[in-house]
Amino acid sequence: MTKKTYERVGLTSGEYDRIVEILGREPNELELNLYGVMWSEHCSYKNSKPVLRIFPTSGERVLQGPGENAGIIDIGDGLAVVMKIESHNHPSAVEPYQGAATGAGGIIRDIFTMGARPIALLNSLRFGELSNDRTKYLFENAVAGIGDYGNCIGIPTVGGEIYFNDCYRGNPLVNAMCVGIIRHGDIKRGTASGAGNAVMIVGASTGRDGIGGASFASVELSEESQENRSAVQVGDPFMEKLLLEACLELFETGCVVGVQDLGAAGLTSACSETASRGSSGMNIDVSLVPRRETGMIPVEVMISESQERMLVIVEKGREEEVTGVFKKWGLNSSVIGRVTDDGMLTIRDGDEVVGRVPAKSLAEDAPVYYREYEKPAYLQQVGVLDEESLEVPKDLNGVLVGLLKSPNIACKEWVYRQYDYMVRTCTAVAPGSDAAVVRIRGTNKAIALTTDCNSRYCYLDPATGGAIAVAEAARNLICSGAQPLAVTDCLNFGNPEKPGVFWQFRQAVSGMSEACRVLGTPVISGNVSFYNETDTNAIFPTPVVGMVGLVEDTSHITTQGFKEEGDAVLLLGENTQEAGGSEYLKVVHGLEQGSAPRLDLDKEKRVQDCCLELIRAGVVKSAHDCSEGGIAVALAECCISGGIGAEIEFESRCRKDFLLFGEGQSRIVITACQSDLERIKDTAARLDVPCTVLGRVKGKELVIDIAGQREMEIAVEDMGTSWREAIGCIMG
Repeated sequence: MTKKTYERVGLTSGEYDRIVEILGREPNELELNLYGVMWSEHCSYKNSKPVLRIFPTSGERVLQGPGENAGIIDIGDGLAVVMKIESHNHPSAVEPYQGAATGAGGIIRDIFTMGARPIALLNSLRFGELSNDRTKYLFENAVAGIGDYGNCIGIPTVGGEIYFNDCYRGNPLVNAMCVGIIRHGDIKRGTASGAGNAVMIVGASTGRDGIGGASFASVELSEESQENRSAVQVGDPFMEKLLLEACLELFETGCVVGVQDLGAAGLTSACSETASRGSSGMNIDVSLVPRRETGMIPVEVMISESQERMLVIVEKGREEEVTGVFKKWGLNSSVIGRVTDDGMLTIRDGDEVVGRVPAKSLAEDAPVYYREYEKPAYLQQVGVLDEESLEVPKDLNGVLVGLLKSPNIACKEWVYRQYDYMVRTCTAVAPGSDAAVVRIRGTNKAIALTTDCNSRYCYLDPATGGAIAVAEAARNLICSGAQPLAVTDCLNFGNPEKPGVFWQFRQAVSGMSEACRVLGTPVISGNVSFYNETDTNAIFPTPVVGMVGLVEDTSHITTQGFKEEGDAVLLLGENTQEAGGSEYLKVVHGLEQGSAPRLDLDKEKRVQDCCLELIRAGVVKSAHDCSEGGIAVALAECCISGGIGAEIEFESRCRKDFLLFGEGQSRIVITACQSDLERIKDTAARLDVPCTVLGRVKGKELVIDIAGQREMEIAVEDMGTSWREAIGCIMG
């Protein structure tokens, strides 16, 4: 076979030789395409597997870790949370509406494939600067795609994060997260077992959309990528709603042996992975697959990534039960083959065998690469910050307003007002606070949800940045009254074949792993997205952390807004003069450099434990973590959310701008009744947590004094207007 042939499907000469060795012959065109999609980075993780093994993945509450469609964490009383986050970056760069919409659709299927009912969506989005017209187009259409899909299917989009940086101009990131609820006894897995059991495809018909999508996601973006729209799937949320309800009804019959959604690599992935997990084989006939386009050849049917389809393994003799359920919901269902015990994936087109390969060779035997790595040279330049050369701004009010207007800090209402975040009526805390909170029907429990990552920190120090992503996610859940439980991650990086990028990846995973161990949040599912770069640059390393926490009693739900005049304002943790990597440094001084903020994980754990203990004791009225923009922005957001001002005094004589806008870690602003101050101080002292009374909630202005001198005085209404209208004004 010519080099051009195997390279066309993304294989190397060494990989091709390995395929020949496995088969004992040269593969035909169909078989070559099967290996091309399944051995892509997107499906096989051939570049990331050795590094991912260092993640902690087990724990008392873990019911399902990595390796299935989604992870599962126990929340007590026979209930569990099913969670997963995945990327849909390259499709969204080419066709943002459908790319983002089908990203949402795919992650929803991962959840109900496990037998769970999806109850919430989140997303983590990254785009270039909004001054660029192309960026505005991508941003507007990706948001519309996410909103339309979630709204139509009736799953609330309750939270997430959005960042803007020029490194994402040519390669935006669209990461979608979904969470579901399930009873322990209802868990389903993607396993094909039992020779003779039926293999059925259900849901939508198969077309040519999404052909080669997995391979498309495993190469760098280029000018040619913009023309590769056939690799982008087309979503139908109404069809997905029907599929969701039909599958959940089908599971109640007890006839389902295994189930797998048809996502990346389509039928190829679903058949080979379920057979491999079950140590079985499969004999299927592609001529029986319902199609919406004429003239499709077997290879197109096998690697199509048409949406809203599922593969179901059904007990032999119960096929009509499946047909009856799906007919009721107006959906296709077709027996396309049988489970075998020979370990082979045999593909027929009618009576003709058109492909035959070992199922495990597709799903598990891709080569694993141990890439070279080295610290990138750019860190020698950006890692240094000459603080003495930076002038302290005279107008600190103006600095605060400027930061509140920064798209990275400004209110994201322009985005989330396009989402129906109240559908199903269980949303207890809507977008805009530290984390979303969703009640669990029939209980007094709730779950808190968040996605977090500051990629600028990861650019300056990937290990520390990765650890901070985990710590901040946990801190956001703590501030909402929840105990952090588990992580699902989406690791977005450039080309892993470049030593500098692979060094970033290794460092980030190392930092995340350490943080997960200290904070007790195992990684139970996730996704790696490499090759996020263009001809000119790679993205900042962006290891997004999705995290779920448990609110044991809904009376503990806490939000960031100040509540009542006269309440004391306190800081758990301590202020530092750390401006490196801050939004202040970027907005005011145009710099993205310096050291990422230091993170002491033991200290972080004590601060979080202290805050949650105080919340559960009923003495905390509001809680908000300090992150982008520092303590000044945190205080401003508390004022804006509560519609009330505060009088604050810092005794520190350190540099004013770094004190107010530096982004030191492990800090939480809380409010409480004056009568509870001694109890709070005693708890903090017992847990060895610095605790400082900063001032009190009062009036209609945020007033800040430093060392006895008035440095800031600004009306809450003015801050709120700047913060709320910034992105809407840019988008028009």
